[in-house]
Amino acid sequence: MPMLKEITNLERGTVLLTGDAKKLGRIYLKSWIRRGLRILADELPFEIDDENLFIGSPYEDAFFDAYLILNPVSRPKEDRAELYSWLKKNRDRLILLYERKYIRDSIMRYGIKELIDYLIAYKRETVGFERIDVYRFEGGNVVEKKAYIRRR
Repeated sequence: MPMLKEITNLERGTVLLTGDAKKLGRIYLKSWIRRGLRILADELPFEIDDENLFIGSPYEDAFFDAYLILNPVSRPKEDRAELYSWLKKNRDRLILLYERKYIRDSIMRYGIKELIDYLIAYKRETVGFERIDVYRFEGGNVVEKKAYIRRR
């Protein structure tokens, strides 16, 4: 099964989506909602309206099936430390980390690589195509990668 589709069927895991990929983010959230999951978002980077999508802090004790957390890599150092601690405690949850800035190979410089299961790096190229690189991580190392290219 292609990795992009595999992510829509995840039961648990952490996915880092970079490059301000609104369309992909919306696809994942809607597919998880269709499966009946209740989602908590700290913010919404795009419009989506559903009764199973809530806005609030993921650090509170409320239980949700999935979480959307915005800009995990761009946060100040203290906020990142709090987020990384929360991610370690919630390895059994389904979490979408949505980063507006583009990160692909430079992910290896960030501590978050130890906490993610998938990295999806979206880039809209100026020569008329879009590129999506998908990496599957285990223990901070890339174990599988795939590139998808779409001409506009």
